[in-house]
Amino acid sequence: MDKEQLIEKTTETLRPFETGNLINTMQNLTLQQVFSHPAVLIMILAVFFFGVIKRSKPVLLTLFMLMGLIVILRYAMPAPGDDLSMSSMLPFIGAGLVTGGVIIYFSLIKSD
Repeated sequence: MDKEQLIEKTTETLRPFETGNLINTMQNLTLQQVFSHPAVLIMILAVFFFGVIKRSKPVLLTLFMLMGLIVILRYAMPAPGDDLSMSSMLPFIGAGLVTGGVIIYFSLIKSD
């Protein structure tokens, strides 16, 4: 296999991970589809148990941030073809402020 074929094969393999394809996939997925996938459930449970057993606040806050990001992207992003208006931005702003506030509170303000 020469260099050109390797580059073409790599490009085709990574094409589903382009930004446009990822955003399109995330906009069309439902939370039920995301959370019913066994790999996602196993990963979330593994990180959760590691955070609880080790009592690691950064691990649990990272998990909270990822879950919040999934919910924000699902409910705040407009449907394909719709424009981004102020009314569609309000849930994104509100959920982002709540998520950021919780992370800042637990990581900077509240001490053990």
